[in-house]
Amino acid sequence: MESSELATFAGDPNFMMSLGRGLLVLKLLAGAERPMTLAVVSRRSGLSRAAARRCLYTLGQLCYVEPGSRGYVIRNDVLALGRGFMNPESLAARAQPLLDVLRDELGESCSIGVLEQDHVRYIARSEASRIMSINLRIGSRLPLYATSMGRVLLAGRSVAERQAYLERIALTQLTPRTVTDKARLVTILTHVERDGFAIIDEELEVGLRSASVPISGKGGVIAAINVGTSSGRTSVKALKDKFVPVLQQVAREISRLVE
Repeated sequence: MESSELATFAGDPNFMMSLGRGLLVLKLLAGAERPMTLAVVSRRSGLSRAAARRCLYTLGQLCYVEPGSRGYVIRNDVLALGRGFMNPESLAARAQPLLDVLRDELGESCSIGVLEQDHVRYIARSEASRIMSINLRIGSRLPLYATSMGRVLLAGRSVAERQAYLERIALTQLTPRTVTDKARLVTILTHVERDGFAIIDEELEVGLRSASVPISGKGGVIAAINVGTSSGRTSVKALKDKFVPVLQQVAREISRLVE
């Protein structure tokens, strides 16, 4: 959610704008790597300083954030809001041990994501001890069209749903290789559905390649699992021939866990 998204609800009498602003600020702080000052919160959220200050005050009174010498930070009480993800019966909790084994076998960071509006939301991640410029964590959201997990999730939807997505989304050129032609993306999604996997070659970030396969459950594709690697370390052929079969095996194991 961003301030521009909040504006779309301005005429909705059932939408509680003050709650939306508070959640916007909470989400902003949760994704920050370092404390954020009032000025930074105001600028990044698009809220006025007065509105941002009231949100921070309220969240502080509820013990979700606290001020420090360098700015506001998230408190551990926020963990209670994500208890569903940590429930031992959740997909993320059940899949995490298998995700860790997958990381060790492939030697690369692996993740699981689900469809959330027009994004893929990371719900589980196992980090390899390598340095990548892209910063991903549980809760991160990335665009569907430019990510391998996003394409797998889109390919798992109906043709009508894919078309509706493409009609409402603006395809931004994130790197020189990002596919922004909608007709070409339609063809790519058809191939992903047919082949059962997706590979991204430096479309999200220069130097980053990834492969993803679907995790199935009742009703079809419920999530995607991926591996991310450096283009200087792993070729597209190696992703397809070596990594995809391993991903598919783990995906089948996870699918059995959630049946």
